[in-house]
Amino acid sequence: MGQKKLIRFAAIKEFPNVLEFPKEMKGQWNEFFKNNNAITLELACGKGEYTVGLARLYPQRNFIGVDVKGNRIYIGAKKCLAEGLSNGAFLRTQIDRIAEYFAPGEADEIWLTFPDPQLRTGKHKKRLTHPKFLRLYQQFLKPGGIIHLKTDSPHLYRFTKTVIELYGLSLVKDIDNVYARENIDEVLKIKTHYEGLDIAQSNRIFYLQFRLPAEIPNNDEALKQRVFDEEKTN
Repeated sequence: MGQKKLIRFAAIKEFPNVLEFPKEMKGQWNEFFKNNNAITLELACGKGEYTVGLARLYPQRNFIGVDVKGNRIYIGAKKCLAEGLSNGAFLRTQIDRIAEYFAPGEADEIWLTFPDPQLRTGKHKKRLTHPKFLRLYQQFLKPGGIIHLKTDSPHLYRFTKTVIELYGLSLVKDIDNVYARENIDEVLKIKTHYEGLDIAQSNRIFYLQFRLPAEIPNNDEALKQRVFDEEKTN
């Protein structure tokens, strides 16, 4: 591990706004923030640009960036501390363990900002909008809570729309070219490091906003077939 990473890993252990694999945090987040404000999570937050940006825009809400890469979390956590954003915090853990840290109904919203689209054949179960993860989110997301997806990947965008259709999710917003719109919501103007890289080279940004149903049906075989058919044609 490089010297820079070692320095950052050591630093976040002392940051008051970073928790690394904490125990017994379920139901304790309002106590951590010292208020009863609504909580929004940014999953796979990377350098935490959205956590920081949202904390700036909405001082009466709490935001938690979640990622396993401590050297990336360091960037966002340091910005929050430097700007006095006490409503921004970071949790270091794997996303597939996220339900261990939140009580039922403890989170109001989830942001998925430029997650890995997992394009390799057979890797669709690792996509953060796969029902495997939606079932995790449902364990702690308030009924009717919003999930936001912002991505430059047309594959992840189409996949998520397929999930919305097959699993009876409630689609709230569907934007297939964010920056082509005349009036862009301030929250969609926040840019991440990965957005700037334009890895997908799609020349557009996609945005979906949706809610989970009371029960997520088991349509996994149908989804698997749809993914297989798409990969075969591409």
